[in-house]
Amino acid sequence: MFAVILCTAPPTDAERLARTLVGEKLVACVNTAPVNSFFKWEGKLQEEKEVLLIMKTTAARVREAIVRIRELHSYQVPEIIALPIIDGYEGYLDWVKESVD
Repeated sequence: MFAVILCTAPPTDAERLARTLVGEKLVACVNTAPVNSFFKWEGKLQEEKEVLLIMKTTAARVREAIVRIRELHSYQVPEIIALPIIDGYEGYLDWVKESVD
């Protein structure tokens, strides 16, 4: 089984998070994209320029990856969400598995 982990981070954290997680074999790949995030924090509407990290890994590595993201992330309450991958190209999924084993 495989998963996608989504996480938003400030631009200053995004590259460090991506390099560390791939380097430690917790995720196989990280795509990054700039996003504008709108949310309430401490009762006030906030708008932030962030980076969305889209990470692919195995289900077995999800918990470790979440713990490591939390250790590295500068936010008090970072967005970290894992979603199951229900299907995909076998060659790619084989590569994901090999990359995190």
